[in-house]
Amino acid sequence: MANPILLTAEGLENLKKELEFLKGPERRRIADAIREAKAHGDLRENAAYHEAKLNQSRLDSRIAELERAIQSAKVVERPEDAHEGSIHLGSRVTLLDLEFEDQFSITLVVNFEADPANEKISISSPMGEALLGKIAGDEVEVAAPQGASRYRILEVA
Repeated sequence: MANPILLTAEGLENLKKELEFLKGPERRRIADAIREAKAHGDLRENAAYHEAKLNQSRLDSRIAELERAIQSAKVVERPEDAHEGSIHLGSRVTLLDLEFEDQFSITLVVNFEADPANEKISISSPMGEALLGKIAGDEVEVAAPQGASRYRILEVA
């Protein structure tokens, strides 16, 4: 395990669930699509067959990636020296954008789990780095391409 992939316990569980889904229902769905496309005849000019085979290749690649990640995963817990109420890996943080008065929540995760569309922000991102170790009531400034943004930390869970 030369380079472990750091994950939260929830992140590891999500990877295991995704792997189970891909190896089960998703693999069967793609196999069915290949069988159906083969039934249409000449495979050289069969776009449905080529698409299904491409999907199968992508699926196999993702399964291999997940298996490697799970095998080399190291679950990262809250640091023992972290102060109670301070922001750390796995924290759910509610922020107030001081410029637009918008309130939103994010969860701090490791790079492998980052998914901004689902409110999961990497601890190594500018936002994540600015928040680590802070507590509710603190204000942070985050550098962004369009300029710095300021936030007030409303809640840490």
